[in-house]
Amino acid sequence: RGIFVSFGNASGTVPAFEPLKLIGKSLFMTRPKLLDYVPDVPSMRARSEEVFGWIKEGKLKVGVDRSFKLDDAADGHKYLESGASTGKVLYQIK
Repeated sequence: RGIFVSFGNASGTVPAFEPLKLIGKSLFMTRPKLLDYVPDVPSMRARSEEVFGWIKEGKLKVGVDRSFKLDDAADGHKYLESGASTGKVLYQIK
């Protein structure tokens, strides 16, 4: 039993998957998207404030892997494309 969740495209398009491969198991398969959870701008703002509040209070930890100066954005993109990141990759604006 379990849940198969396919999300994100940061590493490129998700390849096709044949659901019949799961026929011998009791699995639920889903492909969620942002609009399933925040259907409009006010909902998105409210949810964002809640999540950022958790971060500020230390209830939610965000793993930052690397940080790049904006002038080095090309290096940051290469790093992301390499698949080596293990957390958030940030770009410093100032």
